Amino acid sequence: MCRGGALDSEALHCPEALDPAWNLDKDGMQDPGPSMDHMQMQHVECPRSVLDRGPDPEVMESVQPSVSPHGRFERLQEDPNYNSRFTRAPYHKEPRQLQCFTFRYLLAGLVLLVLGFLVGWFTHTSSVKPRLPAPESSGLLKELLDGIKADKINSLQRSFSSLSDEGEEARARYLYRQWVEFGLTNVQVSEHTVLVSKPGSTPNTITDRSSHQCFLPTGISCDQREPKDGLQQQFSYAAYSATGSVQGELVDVQYGSVDDLRRAKDTLNLTNQIAVVKLGKAPLLYKLALLSQWGFAGALLYVDPCDVPFSRSILHQIFRVTLNPGGSPAIDEAGGNLTSLLVQPISAFLANALLSCVSMENGKQCVPLAMPPNAERKKITLTVGNQLTYKKIFNVVGYLRGKKNPDRYVLVGSRHDIQGGGSSAIVNQLIAALTEQTKKGWDPDRTTVFCSWGGSAMGNIGSYEWGKDNSVVLQSSAVAYISLNTPVRGTETLRASASPTLLQLTSDIQRRQLLSCIRGGNCPGPNVSSLQLPGDMSFFANQLAVPTLEFAFEQTAAEETTSFLSEGQFPVDSPETLDPLFKFHETIAKMTAEALFRLVNDPVLPFYPLDVTLDVQNKLKGMSAASPLLLSSASALRDHAAFFQSEMMRPANDPKERDPSHMRMLNDVLRDLEKSFLLPQTSPGVFRNLLYILPGKTPQFSVLSFPQEPLLGCSETNKVQKHILCGKAVNRSLSLLLRAVQSADRLMCAGLTLFENE
Repeated sequence: MCRGGALDSEALHCPEALDPAWNLDKDGMQDPGPSMDHMQMQHVECPRSVLDRGPDPEVMESVQPSVSPHGRFERLQEDPNYNSRFTRAPYHKEPRQLQCFTFRYLLAGLVLLVLGFLVGWFTHTSSVKPRLPAPESSGLLKELLDGIKADKINSLQRSFSSLSDEGEEARARYLYRQWVEFGLTNVQVSEHTVLVSKPGSTPNTITDRSSHQCFLPTGISCDQREPKDGLQQQFSYAAYSATGSVQGELVDVQYGSVDDLRRAKDTLNLTNQIAVVKLGKAPLLYKLALLSQWGFAGALLYVDPCDVPFSRSILHQIFRVTLNPGGSPAIDEAGGNLTSLLVQPISAFLANALLSCVSMENGKQCVPLAMPPNAERKKITLTVGNQLTYKKIFNVVGYLRGKKNPDRYVLVGSRHDIQGGGSSAIVNQLIAALTEQTKKGWDPDRTTVFCSWGGSAMGNIGSYEWGKDNSVVLQSSAVAYISLNTPVRGTETLRASASPTLLQLTSDIQRRQLLSCIRGGNCPGPNVSSLQLPGDMSFFANQLAVPTLEFAFEQTAAEETTSFLSEGQFPVDSPETLDPLFKFHETIAKMTAEALFRLVNDPVLPFYPLDVTLDVQNKLKGMSAASPLLLSSASALRDHAAFFQSEMMRPANDPKERDPSHMRMLNDVLRDLEKSFLLPQTSPGVFRNLLYILPGKTPQFSVLSFPQEPLLGCSETNKVQKHILCGKAVNRSLSLLLRAVQSADRLMCAGLTLFENE
């Protein structure tokens, strides 16, 4: 039987209408090629004798079923250039004509029945109010940003600040009620009991053994202590430091680099001594690991005034650090510490006195602190009395469900401790603005997970604990992490940090926002980098290789050489003091909202694999130790990423090409690219994600700047031994780098293979 399209009823009575006058043989009928679209049916006059004897078997044998999914005749009728040349042939009234009329009446009745059913259906459903269609993306984004106002953030901050004297649980419960009221789903408050380090009942002290003078970390004498110093004590200790007392000579090791330590070792015995170390230029945990291996017993930390702008006076300021790399520390209350060193932060004023510096200023030029060559080294007693205690911390998590891909998550993280500043107010404003759009008909493509973390100051404990509990789901479902760790900690510099995958998106957003700068034209240009920074994003970037981004206003210039100053937690002014009009908060909220909107709404994730590959090649430039295989692998990765970005991603932005399964596979390839650069283990304080850079004028891979092993071997004074040990460390690092580049290239190639037949 021929499965052609419907023909006129007269044609059914005339078998010669199927005569080989069509000029088709059996093979031609089976060929679904384009030439079939130009066939024209010829009308053939058929006499009654032909009608009476029925169809010719030879003719019917030559008509084969169509292999087209729509049928041969339907394909012809779908051709806009097709015009049927069928003519109605006159014939006499016969019984078959009666059958034809009967068939027509039945067909007309069926059509009327279906039409009546449809009319009834639409009449019945017309009373149901349809959901308003969502506006276009550009209009929706504008409406979203217009709904974010400084006065709304100010109001939310005043409400949150009223809980400043309450415990962390009260603040978490407040956020829970707010998020439920705004319309988030599945809002939960999770509780974790963790071990935290706090100052002891008596302050930590530094005593000059020659003069027997006792100093507090601020630099004032112990006998001049006032009641207000108890509050400062909360910001003048190193969490999870070893405790007790140690005596030793002070050794100025500047920033604690390998070269600094080598110079000190050339003239001094470093065993059981106390190092005086500046923050900056390298991770604190890496410096402490070096000091411990070199035999030091203690360390005094300070910030050199020359490393911060003149507009900020830190001479007498104290600060706090944490030695916890993340999560609940793997120690118990009875004993054990994260380091064998006694560590204590001190003010620059006290550091200047202990190092016997002559002057910190030479006219208008700042002179870095350093012990004079001929100065007598002081002998001190360092006493640290920190206490370990168990404490409950609370996380708040809520969901704004996506429609098309609800199992793909974009996380937005904030913190609800006092040091978070306006973090909670901004995230509340974001939630209110987004849920307002969903009530008007907007459905995000992906799910947004809003998180407010507890225990951030002690080593990002809340984010680590929640991340580890949900790591299996996050590894396959997390798309990106947007940080609101401390969004406004100054008003001098607008800084953006992002993984290379998101650098282009972050730069575009920052550039657009600066066009309407709150300073009216005296605005800094885009300042975007992939610097490794402390904060709650570290678990997601460092453990899961989830692409991250963060916008923040800072008080200090965002210079690479001093970026690790942010490891020191200084007392911060309230959001109302820093930003009375909340215009800086509004700017951060709008930039974050635009990034979030793009990440949850764009059909193709706004990730740019070519930026990642160019970043890799840029870091390999001038690296003499890079092998030809490494360079060629990086070049191949660049070529494949460029082809993937132009031939796969760009066409997918065409609405006609948006096949759901195609889009999902494409986005999964983009999501997984950074995972290729995740190392199994690195040196203390160094990100496992190779794509993040450390301070320095020339970008380079952190694994080469701070090799994992041996920390001490590359500092041997014996040149032969140093060459051997350092060579092994560099070769191992280069091997890990090569493996990462080749893994990323295989992912790109696999992505191209998936779509080669599309």
